Amino acid sequence: MAVVVVTDSSASLPAEHLDELDIAVVPLHVLIGDRAIREGVDSVDIDYAADTVTTSAASPGELRAVYEQALARSGGDGVVAVHLSRQLSGTWEAGRQAVRDLDAADRVRLVDSLGAGLATGLPALAAARRARAGAPLDVVYDAAVAASARARTFILVNRTEQLRRGGRLSSAAAFFATELVTKPLLHIVEGRLELREKVRTRSKAYTKLVAAAVEAAGVDGAAVGVQHLGAEDAAHTIAGQLRERIPGIRELIVAEFGPALAVHLGLGAIGVLVVPGGCA
Repeated sequence: MAVVVVTDSSASLPAEHLDELDIAVVPLHVLIGDRAIREGVDSVDIDYAADTVTTSAASPGELRAVYEQALARSGGDGVVAVHLSRQLSGTWEAGRQAVRDLDAADRVRLVDSLGAGLATGLPALAAARRARAGAPLDVVYDAAVAASARARTFILVNRTEQLRRGGRLSSAAAFFATELVTKPLLHIVEGRLELREKVRTRSKAYTKLVAAAVEAAGVDGAAVGVQHLGAEDAAHTIAGQLRERIPGIRELIVAEFGPALAVHLGLGAIGVLVVPGGCA
């Protein structure tokens, strides 16, 4: 058998990657009134601008069920669960509670990706590729931790109000991202979402977004993810620029933000994630 990798639905990995590497996914929840929608499972139209729409983490019970199934599939070789930053969601903490309740807790390792979206997905890919190659639990775990530590994430949003309201961005950062600054450029630092730069026009914001990603990628090749919400053309344009400007780019994934992240980022958001050295 082999180690099995688990992640949560915020990871935004395309279905072909999940299927190829046998990665298990725990759905997060979007709350619409009194309805709890499971991301990636339940189909529903979401008004991302509505004040009444919010999100919640996977529960310890949900996580435990997936960990137990994954452990059984591994034949006892173990499970590595890669989740979005504990600074941005309660999912990692719920996972820790779930592990404490397992009979074989020593065979399930949790990884805080220190990010969200493909900043969680690419470290999960790194781990799953090691698992497929037959690596033991410690090696698979170390691959996810190392990729998470190398990852750099930059996000362009139209407004910060939704992030501030959801507690994902400090009030101070939101204050500096006033209406005078039409395009706040954010980044993730040690798992926290922070304001990186104030940009007045979208064209300049795109330029700065690309420049930041190219600088972070380095010269030894990188895995790159581009995500968007309702900005597909811009995302593909940015992806093309990154492919041209990042030396020896190893892989490039373009995907939409899932609902659990989109609720907080709002329409028009674009994110770029780079993992220097790649996720082989």
